[in-house]
Amino acid sequence: MGESTATRLRQLFEGHRLTPTQRRIAHCLVRRSAEAPFLSSVELAELAGVSQPSVTRFAVALGFDGYPALRRRLREIAPPDARPDASDHNAYQQAVAAEIENLRQLADLLADPGPVRRAGNLLATSRPLPVLGLRAAAAQAYGFAYFAAKVHPDVRLLDEGGSMLPDRLDRAVRAGATTLLCFALPRHPRETVDALEYARGAGLSVVTVADSAFAPVAALSDVLLPAAVGTGLAFDTACAPMLLGRVLLEAMCDALPDAQASLEDFDSRAASRGLFAE
Repeated sequence: MGESTATRLRQLFEGHRLTPTQRRIAHCLVRRSAEAPFLSSVELAELAGVSQPSVTRFAVALGFDGYPALRRRLREIAPPDARPDASDHNAYQQAVAAEIENLRQLADLLADPGPVRRAGNLLATSRPLPVLGLRAAAAQAYGFAYFAAKVHPDVRLLDEGGSMLPDRLDRAVRAGATTLLCFALPRHPRETVDALEYARGAGLSVVTVADSAFAPVAALSDVLLPAAVGTGLAFDTACAPMLLGRVLLEAMCDALPDAQASLEDFDSRAASRGLFAE
């Protein structure tokens, strides 16, 4: 599978020290990779919610003389037929189409399975395994923790912030935890950033599923796995982060020698209890 425009854009931006505003612009370009090479600086500023001079400074931070030079590079990156055709789809269909594109980007990312396998090994060997997800990311953390508990001997869900969160991290570390799994989705709560800083200070490795490689948690993650969210509806949609969480579960199961036996034991006990209707 060839690299997508979004993947090539991420490679263009990686390795540069970007401000939060500049990371926002980079994230916008990756999210709108199909149209990125055709946006004016004014259009890009409006889409990213920043000022036009910020777009110019972003281009200079990447080593270009200005935005026109950056846009020429973007057009070199994009395939010739990348410009999207006008669509008569309604807003609901457009939201679904955008999520399909997010999943295509995730498939491109997974062409290199190395980071996911590394993450799976880290999760499998952490006993206990704390799983963090606050606010919008709480559902992703809960879903992962629910299934992970069927194969991992000690999964601890951290889906509430407040002053108790560092205490719960401390207890996990004292019990032997070596890795924290974090789901971080926009809008990124300050508490999530603070929790990762605390976790790193406590000696935990951090595996993070985030909406972008430019998310505020990126610098605090030992393994960062990006999966874009959809922004076409009133509330963000997170199909790609959810699927990436399931992929991480698979990688963790691959690294747990007793995973299959645990699943078979659960199925046997569920059948004897009549747990499921089917």
